[in-house]
Amino acid sequence: TGNVSIRGRILKGLVLSTKMKRTIIVRRDYLHYISKYRRFEKRHKNISVHCSPSFSVKEGDVVTIGQCRPLSKTVRFNVVAHEPSRAAAGKKTFRMF
Repeated sequence: TGNVSIRGRILKGLVLSTKMKRTIIVRRDYLHYISKYRRFEKRHKNISVHCSPSFSVKEGDVVTIGQCRPLSKTVRFNVVAHEPSRAAAGKKTFRMF
Protein backbone atom coordinates (compact mmCIF):
# COMPACT_ATOMS: atom_id res chain seq x y z
CA THR A 1 0.00 0.00 0.00
CA GLY A 2 2.99 2.32 0.27
CA ASN A 3 2.35 5.70 1.90
CA VAL A 4 -1.44 5.43 1.59
CA SER A 5 -3.25 4.92 4.89
CA ILE A 6 -6.07 2.38 4.95
CA ARG A 7 -9.14 3.73 6.75
CA GLY A 8 -12.85 3.12 6.43
CA ARG A 9 -14.26 -0.08 4.98
CA ILE A 10 -12.47 -3.42 4.58
CA LEU A 11 -14.15 -5.63 1.95
CA LYS A 12 -13.64 -8.93 0.12
CA GLY A 13 -14.30 -9.59 -3.53
CA LEU A 14 -13.54 -11.62 -6.64
CA VAL A 15 -11.02 -10.36 -9.19
CA LEU A 16 -12.69 -9.88 -12.59
CA SER A 17 -10.04 -8.12 -14.66
CA THR A 18 -6.32 -7.43 -14.43
CA LYS A 19 -5.92 -5.68 -17.79
CA MET A 20 -4.98 -2.24 -16.47
CA LYS A 21 -1.57 -1.26 -15.18
CA ARG A 22 -1.56 -1.62 -11.35
CA THR A 23 -5.38 -1.49 -11.23
CA ILE A 24 -7.79 -4.42 -11.01
CA ILE A 25 -11.58 -4.76 -11.11
CA VAL A 26 -13.15 -6.53 -8.11
CA ARG A 27 -16.72 -7.86 -8.15
CA ARG A 28 -18.72 -7.76 -4.90
CA ASP A 29 -21.88 -9.89 -4.71
CA TYR A 30 -24.60 -9.21 -2.15
CA LEU A 31 -28.28 -9.89 -1.49
CA HIS A 32 -30.89 -7.10 -1.39
CA TYR A 33 -34.15 -7.72 0.48
CA ILE A 34 -37.46 -6.86 -1.24
CA SER A 35 -39.99 -6.42 1.57
CA LYS A 36 -43.06 -6.61 -0.72
CA TYR A 37 -42.20 -10.15 -1.82
CA ARG A 38 -40.26 -11.11 1.34
CA ARG A 39 -37.41 -12.40 -0.77
CA PHE A 40 -33.84 -11.53 -1.61
CA GLU A 41 -32.50 -10.59 -5.03
CA LYS A 42 -28.90 -10.95 -6.16
CA ARG A 43 -26.99 -7.77 -6.90
CA HIS A 44 -23.37 -6.92 -7.58
CA LYS A 45 -21.00 -3.96 -7.82
CA ASN A 46 -17.69 -3.68 -9.64
CA ILE A 47 -14.98 -1.73 -7.80
CA SER A 48 -11.72 -0.39 -9.26
CA VAL A 49 -8.87 -1.24 -6.89
CA HIS A 50 -5.19 -0.28 -6.89
CA CYS A 51 -2.97 -3.36 -6.83
CA SER A 52 0.65 -3.04 -5.73
CA PRO A 53 3.24 -4.90 -7.87
CA SER A 54 4.10 -6.99 -4.78
CA PHE A 55 0.77 -8.87 -5.23
CA SER A 56 0.66 -11.32 -8.16
CA VAL A 57 -3.12 -11.29 -8.63
CA LYS A 58 -4.89 -13.33 -11.33
CA GLU A 59 -8.51 -13.38 -12.49
CA GLY A 60 -10.70 -15.51 -10.21
CA ASP A 61 -8.66 -14.83 -7.06
CA VAL A 62 -10.26 -13.52 -3.86
CA VAL A 63 -8.75 -10.30 -2.52
CA THR A 64 -9.27 -8.26 0.64
CA ILE A 65 -9.42 -4.55 -0.11
CA GLY A 66 -9.20 -1.52 2.17
CA GLN A 67 -10.60 1.95 1.63
CA CYS A 68 -8.13 4.79 1.23
CA ARG A 69 -8.02 8.33 -0.13
CA PRO A 70 -9.01 8.80 -3.80
CA LEU A 71 -6.09 7.68 -5.98
CA SER A 72 -7.76 8.57 -9.28
CA LYS A 73 -11.21 9.34 -10.69
CA THR A 74 -12.57 5.86 -9.90
CA VAL A 75 -9.99 4.21 -7.59
CA ARG A 76 -10.68 4.51 -3.83
CA PHE A 77 -9.55 1.10 -2.61
CA ASN A 78 -6.22 -0.71 -2.20
CA VAL A 79 -5.40 -4.45 -2.13
CA VAL A 80 -4.52 -5.52 1.43
CA ALA A 81 -4.45 -9.34 1.17
CA HIS A 82 -4.64 -11.93 -1.59
CA GLU A 83 -6.00 -15.51 -1.60
CA PRO A 84 -5.24 -17.57 -4.74
CA SER A 85 -8.25 -19.30 -6.29
CA ARG A 86 -8.56 -23.06 -5.86
CA ALA A 87 -11.49 -23.94 -8.11
CA ALA A 88 -12.18 -22.18 -11.39
CA ALA A 89 -15.64 -20.63 -11.20
CA GLY A 90 -17.21 -18.46 -13.88
CA LYS A 91 -16.80 -14.70 -13.86
CA LYS A 92 -20.48 -13.96 -13.31
CA THR A 93 -21.31 -16.70 -10.82
CA PHE A 94 -22.75 -15.38 -7.56
CA ARG A 95 -20.32 -15.87 -4.67
CA MET A 96 -20.75 -14.62 -1.13
CA PHE A 97 -17.72 -14.09 1.12
